[in-house]
Amino acid sequence: MSTLIPNFPPDGVVTVNRVILKPEFTVDDLQERVALLCENVKTYHSDTGFIGGFVALNSGAISNEGSTIGQAVQSPLKGREALIVTFWRSFEDHERSHRSETFQPLFRDVLALCENGNEEIAYEMLWSGAAYSPEEAKAAREAKERFAA
Repeated sequence: MSTLIPNFPPDGVVTVNRVILKPEFTVDDLQERVALLCENVKTYHSDTGFIGGFVALNSGAISNEGSTIGQAVQSPLKGREALIVTFWRSFEDHERSHRSETFQPLFRDVLALCENGNEEIAYEMLWSGAAYSPEEAKAAREAKERFAA
């Protein structure tokens, strides 16, 4: 496994929350509440297992080259679905962070936006990697051409 996330241990945990906004809320509402929640996690859990994370919004685009379920044009959840992905030293560290008194009120504020409730799934990292530099990519292609069967 290559290291895409600095300081992420080989046995670390990735958690994923899928949020679908209720119609009466906006992406700005989500960004504000998630920013407060993320600031809390960074402040109180950076030294107790939190390594990093990101939030991604459904852009609406569906890859017809990478999808096998038809030729959809646009996701119906465009601008309403987000993924909150966090990286932790261990699952126990993650769970402990969620039990903290400072976290719970902010977490409830985020959940109030969600029409789908919440299910946070923990994953074990199998692989991560960054793109090659232009020089590395050229060398990799040359090696493939020379040694690939």
